[in-house]
Amino acid sequence: PIEPMKALAIMAIAQAWSPDKVLASGLAMGITWLLFGLTGAMTWVSANTPRAVTRGIQLALGVQLALQGAKMASDSWGIAVGALLIVLLLQKSRHAPAALVLVLSGIGIMAFQGKLASLEGLSLTLPGIRQADLRLLWPAMRDGGLSQIPLTATNAVIATVALIREYWPERTVTERQLALNMGVMNLVGPFIGGMPLCHGAGGLAGQYFFGARTGGTNLIEGTIEILLGLFLARSIGTLFAAFPMAIVGAMMSVVGVELMKFARLVRTKGEWPAIGVTVALSVAVNMAVGFAAGILFCLLWERRPGRKAP
Repeated sequence: PIEPMKALAIMAIAQAWSPDKVLASGLAMGITWLLFGLTGAMTWVSANTPRAVTRGIQLALGVQLALQGAKMASDSWGIAVGALLIVLLLQKSRHAPAALVLVLSGIGIMAFQGKLASLEGLSLTLPGIRQADLRLLWPAMRDGGLSQIPLTATNAVIATVALIREYWPERTVTERQLALNMGVMNLVGPFIGGMPLCHGAGGLAGQYFFGARTGGTNLIEGTIEILLGLFLARSIGTLFAAFPMAIVGAMMSVVGVELMKFARLVRTKGEWPAIGVTVALSVAVNMAVGFAAGILFCLLWERRPGRKAP
């Protein structure tokens, strides 16, 4: 699963970055994560992250998704409840997958509301090749990239690898591989106008919950998105803005609950204080702060006489 780097996106929107600066931030992130992977820095960070903090990040992500989903569902509680019923009834259906039914339902609602009438017809639009302004690498890194690193390390790498191990214990995906993958894709994306991208535990949980089991899911999703970009480039923003947010909110909420279920894997009561600190500050501030606070708590807890690290 691939998603935009949220801290960079927020800073770009809040400070009205130029397109060139956004693209430079992607290039800077590509260099950063390539170095993290090649030097083994990401492997070291993950190996020295207490299990309780990893669980706390997963739980915090679930809480955040559920809360954000509920907020989006408030646009139309009737549609949201209907979407939840579809999820419950069709979650395991092989003939009418819940996600597909929900997307088609959303398109049907858009058509009923007359929101598809403004869409332009199909037309081929190829992405242009962009030149990177290397002078903007440091400003982009300074203004958003540095704050993005801990968020990506926690959600896109540590939590994602932990989730992969739960879903596919027989398959091996390492923190180094994810770091290198993000490095490569961010070194390529900016030159065709792409946003800085990372992986994400929430995206993985969502795909798995709605039936994804193999890499074929990414091929199908990627093909659909490429076709949308090539043939609906002039209407894609309008199309996404018109899609019922209540349906998206309902889907996010159930994925959030799915992530929170991993709390049952906590084996010892001694882990819960560190998990609580990590979750509380991750939700109240952001995951970078929650991650740092969880690590600090574990270090202090370890130094208490007669205590072991969670």
